[in-house]
Amino acid sequence: MERTGPGSDNLRLGQDRRGSPIIVGMEQREESPILAADQPLHSVEPGNRDALPPRADAADTSGPVASAEHASTARVGVLYGVAAYGLWGLFPVYFKAVKTVPTLEVLAHRIIWSFLLLALLVLIWRGRTGVRAAFASRRNLITLSVTTLLIANNWGVFIWAVASDYLLQASLGYFINPLVYVLLGFVFLRERLRRWQTFSVILAGVGCAYLTFVGGQFPWIALLLAFSFGFYGLLRKTAQVDALIGLTVETALLTPIALLFLIHQMAVGSAVFGSGSWRMSLLLVLAGVVTATPLLWFTEAARRLRLATIGFLQFLAPTGHFLLAVFAYGEPFRPEHIVTFACIWTALAVYSVESALYVRSAARRPATPPIIE
Repeated sequence: MERTGPGSDNLRLGQDRRGSPIIVGMEQREESPILAADQPLHSVEPGNRDALPPRADAADTSGPVASAEHASTARVGVLYGVAAYGLWGLFPVYFKAVKTVPTLEVLAHRIIWSFLLLALLVLIWRGRTGVRAAFASRRNLITLSVTTLLIANNWGVFIWAVASDYLLQASLGYFINPLVYVLLGFVFLRERLRRWQTFSVILAGVGCAYLTFVGGQFPWIALLLAFSFGFYGLLRKTAQVDALIGLTVETALLTPIALLFLIHQMAVGSAVFGSGSWRMSLLLVLAGVVTATPLLWFTEAARRLRLATIGFLQFLAPTGHFLLAVFAYGEPFRPEHIVTFACIWTALAVYSVESALYVRSAARRPATPPIIE
C-alpha cells in the first residue's frame, strides 16, 4: 500500500516478525521518556508545518558548520524551555499576589484576558484558518469542548490551592502527572507497560496511599490536578490543532461564561476588579500575559528540542512549586510528606532512566525487513 504526498517517497505497508503492520521507509520518531502520552504541539497552522524551523535533533550534523548550527539551535531551545517551565514554576508568586480575590473571579479574568491576548496573536500570525478549521470540524469542536472543561477545572483548582496554602500538594500533582499519562495510555490507548514502568506507577500509588492512611490527608488536590491535566493531554492528542490555536478556541468557548459571571459580580457589588485598588485590577489584567507568555516560549522550545529534553525540563515547574511552598511560604513538610515525595521522585527516576535506555536500545536495533508489501 503506497502513501502519496510530500515526503512520502517509498512508504509502504509491511509486517514485523510478530505479524503486526508497520510502515517501511519512514523514519521512526523517538519516544519521549516523559511525554510519550502528550506530544508538544507547535504554534503554526495545520498543514503549514513546513514553516517550522528544524528541530535540533532533526538537523544535519554531517559537517562542522552544520554541527555548530545544531548546537546553537539546541542551546536556544534549552533557553526557551528553561524560561517557559521556569515561569510556570513561578506561577504561585502571581496567584499569591491576587489571593484576596475570590478564586472564580481570578479564573474568569485569566480566561478573558488570555483569550484577548491569544486572539491578537492568532491575528498577527495569520492563524485564523486554523481557528476556523477547529470550529468547522464537529469532532474537534466536541473534543475541545471537553478539554475546555478540563483546563478550566485544572486552572481553578490550582488557583484555589495556591491561595489556600496547598501549594505543596499541587506540586505533588504535577510531579505525578507523567505517570498519570502512562496509566491513562495503558487504560484508554491499550499501550503496554514495561516492567519498570509498572513498578513506577505502583510506587507512585504507594506514595499517595501512604500520605492518605498514615498522614491522614487524602491528596485530592494532587490527584485532581494530575488527572484533569492527564485527561486534557489525552484528549488533545486526538484534536488536530496546535497548542496556540487549541488554547485560543478553549478560552473562546469559556469567555462568554466568564463575562456573564463578572457582569453579575459587578452588578451585585462583589467584584474586586474596578472597585478595589488599581494595582489589584492591573494584576488581574496581567493574567492573560502570565498565561500566554510561557506557552509561547514552550512552543519555541518544542520546535528546537527533542521530546526527551522537553520531558526532563518539565520537572522545573513542580520543583519551583515545591521550593516556594516549603521555603518561601512555609507550608509544613512533615515526615509523611518526605516519604510520599521520596516515592514519587524515585518512581520518576526509575521511569525516566528505563525509558531513556529503552529508546536508546530501540534506536540501535536494526530495522526489521518487511515480510510483505
